[in-house]
Amino acid sequence: MIKQIFRRPYLYWFLGIFLAYLTLNVLLSGFYNTIPLIFIYAKTVNWLKLGLSLILTFIIGFLVSLNTILIYVKYKERKKCKGMGIASAGATAGLVVGVCPLCVSGILPLILGFLGIGFSFASLPFGGIEVQVLVVLVLYYSYKVMSRS
Repeated sequence: MIKQIFRRPYLYWFLGIFLAYLTLNVLLSGFYNTIPLIFIYAKTVNWLKLGLSLILTFIIGFLVSLNTILIYVKYKERKKCKGMGIASAGATAGLVVGVCPLCVSGILPLILGFLGIGFSFASLPFGGIEVQVLVVLVLYYSYKVMSRS
């Protein structure tokens, strides 16, 4: 099934969805404001957490694209698509976390801020990286479920 996804025309759709997801994630999380600050405060940045967070963001984008194309292929083949709800939840959770859960706000902290609740993923034990790992696991699980059916 994965070989079919990485052939034309699905490869173009895969790359388009991947880039659109990453762009949306950067815009919604405000990471574009943080990029200049990373260079200004380079000595105080925890490069391990930032690097791990960026890698997880790319993995989430990859899995969202993979699941989206797989859902389309299954729909086109008229097969019942188990795991579609899980994939949607994983994609939404990836946008909630944002690019870097430590240095920018995602959608959830922004919404809670409007309600007067102060929340940051930085208050979690691993600084929000555990949420990104959970999203990766959810998206991987949904891929496995959909590729079996």
